[in-house]
Amino acid sequence: MAKSPESEHPIKAYGYAARDTSGVLSPFTFSRRATGDKDVRFKILYCGICHSDLHFAKNEWGMSTYPILPGHEIVGVVTEVGTKVEKFKVGDNVGVGCLVGSCGSCQSCANDLESYCPKQILTYGFPYHDGTYTYGGYSDHMVADEHFVLRWPENLPLDSGAPLLCAGITTYSPLRYFGLDKPGMKVGVVGLGGLGHVAVKFAKAFGAEVTVLSTSPAKKQEALEGLKADHFIVSKDPEQMQSAANSLDGIIDTVSASHPIEPLLSVLKPAGKLVFVGVPEKPIEISTYSLIMGRKIVTGSATGGLKETQEMLDFAAKHGVTADIELIPMDYVNAAMDRVLKSDVRYRFVIDVANTLKAP
Repeated sequence: MAKSPESEHPIKAYGYAARDTSGVLSPFTFSRRATGDKDVRFKILYCGICHSDLHFAKNEWGMSTYPILPGHEIVGVVTEVGTKVEKFKVGDNVGVGCLVGSCGSCQSCANDLESYCPKQILTYGFPYHDGTYTYGGYSDHMVADEHFVLRWPENLPLDSGAPLLCAGITTYSPLRYFGLDKPGMKVGVVGLGGLGHVAVKFAKAFGAEVTVLSTSPAKKQEALEGLKADHFIVSKDPEQMQSAANSLDGIIDTVSASHPIEPLLSVLKPAGKLVFVGVPEKPIEISTYSLIMGRKIVTGSATGGLKETQEMLDFAAKHGVTADIELIPMDYVNAAMDRVLKSDVRYRFVIDVANTLKAP
């Protein structure tokens, strides 16, 4: 008979988890494994709230196994290391993002692309190597293999830096991979939410000329003055879209709601790239004619591997890139989830775990 989450491992732990498709999170007592030879154990200080947390909590992607304890934008301080750990010591600040495991032997893993490993193990809601399910960062502490733990740069804030572990690498990686990271490149960002606002900051830090495309005219001031984008286009205004025709080298599309794709293709230069990092519920519709006549590329990108995520954190620290956050107590998490659903946050919630999660 399978052991309960509270007794399957020797180290007691506490957090907030969803028990069913209502997605409502409530106090949850469980357990973490003992610190293995290559493991790093750390006290969780902050954890960002990602839209994926909401999808998993409500089983909207059909892959949730309850209880679900979300959180994959995790920052903490090391409390114990295994005997064979080489990169970390007690007292170090560290981060854990979307992954805590992979096969280690496939081509993706060999190329530092663990995020494309077919046997990747997500930070929560996935079976680990020992058969038990992973639990995320809405909790008091965590243990992870050192390969999946990131060194936290000294001058990167712990709270506003936390969302970079998902929102940051999800936008940094395609900018780099698709060659949109060079000074003077003309880059569009669709959607100005948790992902979009960080995409703007990274593109600007790379020296790109950045255009924000949004359905909401109300976001113009924030885009141009707050985030220092160079241009703002209301994407549902045909005249504004026509004036930008054939002007962009690439677009990072961060929107998770269904939206028209053809107008976005029209503002790409020939051989321009439209990169999806958001996951709309319905399949997209594209006319192949729109692709053929401009040799345009439509593609997607997931998070980066561990090597690139560390590179991203170091770049962010050097260039002052952080997320715009609203810091919240742990017991506000359900209200925060409701607000995420309504896009009522500028631009990322971060849970002040260490100061507000009180074990029973």
